Amino acid sequence: QVQLVESGGGLVQPGGSLRLSCAVSGSIFSINSMGWYRQPPGKQRELVAAITTGGITTYADSVKGRFTIARENAGNTVYLQMNSLKSEDTAVYYCQATRIINVFWGRGTQVTVSS
Repeated sequence: QVQLVESGGGLVQPGGSLRLSCAVSGSIFSINSMGWYRQPPGKQRELVAAITTGGITTYADSVKGRFTIARENAGNTVYLQMNSLKSEDTAVYYCQATRIINVFWGRGTQVTVSS
């Protein structure tokens, strides 16, 4: 099993920045990739960014150039640096890990962008 715990969410003004962290524990040795997803109010969950064990990153078009995903070398923490935040970035952000064919989720952290 893999346990994921997100932190770093909160209220921020438009144009501001936040850094989300995802603490990973458990059987992390076979994790293939890690990602951040988000679910805006009344909408479906969507991919924000992902990173493979080889360091290959993927971003949603809506966050390219503003968000950066990074993984600590030991693989115990994954970060999402979010800059130039917009009101449409408001959502619950979830950390996800893929290990072989299994997918694990954290409980999420709320990000609210509002003046």
